[in-house]
Amino acid sequence: MLEQIDLTRKLEKEEYQQKMEEMEPALARLQRECKALGIPVIVVFEGFGASGKGVQINKLIHPLDPRGFEVFAIKGENEEERMYPFLWRFWIKTPEKGRIAIFDTSWYRKVSVERFDKKMSREELAYAYQEINTFERALTDDGTVLIKLFLHISKKEQKKRFEKLLHSKETAWRVNDEDLKRNKDYDGYKAMNEEMLEKTETACAPWTIVEAEDRRFATAKIFAEVIRILEEKVKEKKAQKAAKESSAKDSQQKAQSPEDFGNGLDSSVLSKADLTLSYTKEEYKEKLKKLQDRMSLLHGELYRRRIPVVLGFEGWDAGGKGGAIKRLTEAMDPRGYVVSPTAAPDATEKSHHYLWRFWRSMPKAGHITIFDRTWYGRVMVERIEGFCTKEEWQRAYREMNDMEASLAHSGAIVLKFWLQIDKDEQERRFNERMENPEKRWKITDEDWRNREKWDQYEEAVNEMILKTSTSYAPWIIVEGNSKYYARIKVLESVVKAIEERLQE
Repeated sequence: MLEQIDLTRKLEKEEYQQKMEEMEPALARLQRECKALGIPVIVVFEGFGASGKGVQINKLIHPLDPRGFEVFAIKGENEEERMYPFLWRFWIKTPEKGRIAIFDTSWYRKVSVERFDKKMSREELAYAYQEINTFERALTDDGTVLIKLFLHISKKEQKKRFEKLLHSKETAWRVNDEDLKRNKDYDGYKAMNEEMLEKTETACAPWTIVEAEDRRFATAKIFAEVIRILEEKVKEKKAQKAAKESSAKDSQQKAQSPEDFGNGLDSSVLSKADLTLSYTKEEYKEKLKKLQDRMSLLHGELYRRRIPVVLGFEGWDAGGKGGAIKRLTEAMDPRGYVVSPTAAPDATEKSHHYLWRFWRSMPKAGHITIFDRTWYGRVMVERIEGFCTKEEWQRAYREMNDMEASLAHSGAIVLKFWLQIDKDEQERRFNERMENPEKRWKITDEDWRNREKWDQYEEAVNEMILKTSTSYAPWIIVEGNSKYYARIKVLESVVKAIEERLQE
């Protein structure tokens, strides 16, 4: 691929200035339009050392409103970042709708620089490519514009630029031994980059190769490409907005139509739950003490072995999630876990990809995060209430499986619990809460409204469990009519999963 690039291409000063006089205001206008339309933009600068990434970023941001973009200079992972999955530090930097994020090197560092430095095996490399492609697909499917630029220069030109930088003490710090090593083995490093470009060239996130030996030519090409892509996206977004506004009523009716339900999978997972299972109070107390004592010891071992744990709790309203979480955490060191309650997304969270807020809450190595409600709201409440489109919730199954696979690949234990009760038991608990002043805050009008859609939720849950219960992130259905039984099953499941991991 790179062999075919003509690096002799140049642009004379006068022609360059003419082009820039047209393109700079055009780019500024497109930034304003993207903001108005709520289009998030990511521009990735990759390429050979000394190819001018910093110079070109400065050129690109010159006509932009500085309040609307942020530049991230990506280096090797620091100690904190190494305690999270590979893509965590990039997920949390993804821009909100209407803003621009510019990356001076990016997630591609892992499959270029780190690969060259022999910091990963072939198996890890293959998985990194897979993670990158699924990451980019999730972002672009959600409406993010992803522009990937690779700045290409020859070995001779790179060496010349390195020597110029080293000649002055003011710039010598910009060249390190690793840069010189990659220049010495330029052909080997180039081959790695060619493979990177080939493995991550996709319809949703294609690469643009920039001939970067002549800086004027490179600048003009970058501007032209960014403008072309943004203009296409703005045009597409305006057309979508117009179509949506003209059929808003029909779309709303379709989103909440019963036609979306009743045509799901025939298999019913929830119906298999034996809700007669129970423990006496004495059995419960005996088992609880033993399990909590064991959990206390295991929690310390998780920290020592630097194993992260992600626990997700879903279930019917009044299903007992809070009680199960409380008994799980009672004997744990509070410095080593966080309970993350998930409410309706706020304005900032709505302006990002729906998984963004969950990535921000993921545990670092050796810690536990317990989610009281999870990302699965996308395929339950958001699906049923029409808060997202059918296309959005259907692709969410894949996106959530991909996220959990990334967590598991990084070493996390991932368990998901569905607390199952029957409709009569829920009504009994609702009434009990209404009659108890100390528990009345737990019940809302929305809880009663949700009961009216029980069948729709039941079908959505069955489909969710069948499509997202995996070997690396299984769903555990907890028979919850007996709170004692449910709490013990949750504790037993967590203890068993941790013990099995520690034995590996």
